[in-house]
Amino acid sequence: MTRRAFTSRRITLLASATLLASAATALPASARQPASPPGPRAAAEHALRALTGRAAEVRGGDGQAFQVVGVGLDRDGTSHTRMTRTYDGLPVLGGDIVVHETAAGTWRGTSLTLAKAPSDSSPEVSAKTAQKRAATKSRKADGSPALVVESRTADHAPRLAWRVQTVGKKADGTPSRVFTSVDAATGKVLLREETIKTEAGDGKSLYTGTVPLQTTLSGSTYQLKDPTRGNTYTGDAQNDTDLCFLSWCFHRAPATLFTDADNHWGSGTTSDRATVAVDAQFGTNETWDFYKNVFGRTGIAGDGKGSYNRVHYGSGYANAFWDDSCFCMTYGDGDGSQLGPLTSLDVAAHEMSHGVTSSTANLTYSGESGGLNEATSDIMAAAVEFYANNSGDVGDYLVGEEVVLPGFGKPALRFMDKPSKDGSSADSWSTGTKNLDVHYSSGVANHFYYLLSEGSGAKTINGVSYNSPTSNGSTVTGIGRDAATKIWYRALTTYMTSSTNYAGARTATLNAAKDLYGAGSTQYNTVAAAWSAVNVS
Repeated sequence: MTRRAFTSRRITLLASATLLASAATALPASARQPASPPGPRAAAEHALRALTGRAAEVRGGDGQAFQVVGVGLDRDGTSHTRMTRTYDGLPVLGGDIVVHETAAGTWRGTSLTLAKAPSDSSPEVSAKTAQKRAATKSRKADGSPALVVESRTADHAPRLAWRVQTVGKKADGTPSRVFTSVDAATGKVLLREETIKTEAGDGKSLYTGTVPLQTTLSGSTYQLKDPTRGNTYTGDAQNDTDLCFLSWCFHRAPATLFTDADNHWGSGTTSDRATVAVDAQFGTNETWDFYKNVFGRTGIAGDGKGSYNRVHYGSGYANAFWDDSCFCMTYGDGDGSQLGPLTSLDVAAHEMSHGVTSSTANLTYSGESGGLNEATSDIMAAAVEFYANNSGDVGDYLVGEEVVLPGFGKPALRFMDKPSKDGSSADSWSTGTKNLDVHYSSGVANHFYYLLSEGSGAKTINGVSYNSPTSNGSTVTGIGRDAATKIWYRALTTYMTSSTNYAGARTATLNAAKDLYGAGSTQYNTVAAAWSAVNVS
């Protein structure tokens, strides 16, 4: 039987130039703090100036321009300035770079994947031909193709390409929006990237028992809107669906705000439409709190803005999706045989974490970077579940265990201790990993995270039995979930870029471990050992 896929909508190609002081994971208290650390604007300006004279290192050259899209400042003043680049005015996809400097402005290096500087060229393939190559039976071309420099392929070499948007629907009714890069010299499809990513989703909830809720009183009626978390709210889609053609939506399913007379929501059963709304709101709240309290990140995009939820989408819709175009979550009620309502805590945390990835590393949703994108959402979903400490849905290293029904045939959608238990995911890296569906190639990073957190071998955690193998026969002793999660988050937000692959993820997490715990620390050495245990060396 087919496993439902979890995904999310990616943000647009170029982020705002507004300088955001993203809250990087704090360094150890012993880290020396300069008297006057630079602010984000000063750090960004210095990083831009520092590119001069380093063309070879940053793959720079004539015709290139850089744009700062975010600055992370460590407690000791070290800065990490994230930039995008253009060449002759064309966006260089996969050309993003992070510049690392000390508080004093000393160059520490860069994180990037671009293999070489772009060179002059002109398209030999027409835009019309590119549209034909990009279109499929289920997706039609939308709008005019745009010329870009595409470097997110396996060799990271820059190529002039047409970027074509196609829209349609997946087999289960989930909206589909794919950007296809077509080589402007040969007409070959270089990369396809799905931008709507789905995941097969005091109140009485369906999955987490009775939970606290912050609501808004409007007149004499309570609204399921949380003013303490960016006005996050939950609405009823009323079993309607979106009707979109190309880039125009002629109709969108509503998000009719749930209201209540006594501020006691749901009944714990699906007979009350507010029950799954409680689950959705609770999942949103816990994910918000996790990122804020653990990493200092306020809101999914780090800007304090709350998202909103639509529940009861469609009829028998067995999926859920996050879409950055509305900054919202949409949940189906399940098909009733394999999956129930998709509003469990880890589904919400998984989908919302796609938004975090989109606004930081922006990992391309294809190949190995797509697997890392999916794994990031699984990793953070597990971390949120443990963080919530909810007795109705205890923390575990399973994905979607609450929403599966007996007809699904397995106790969860994915298994982080041994991903291959789902029948499709990879336990370790191989040369074919890049060719797997991103929900299956994610198994390599999921397995790494489990080993880094808990170690190899058999053990029972919160009543769930695990037995995690290693590809090289080694024994790994875990460093604990909290340290593992902080390392992954720092790697994502500070060192990973859009085309990071598994080898790059190893480097990124080692850099993160060095920053947080020191080179040669137990944590640093275990990161290396855990990657080797999944054949990433």
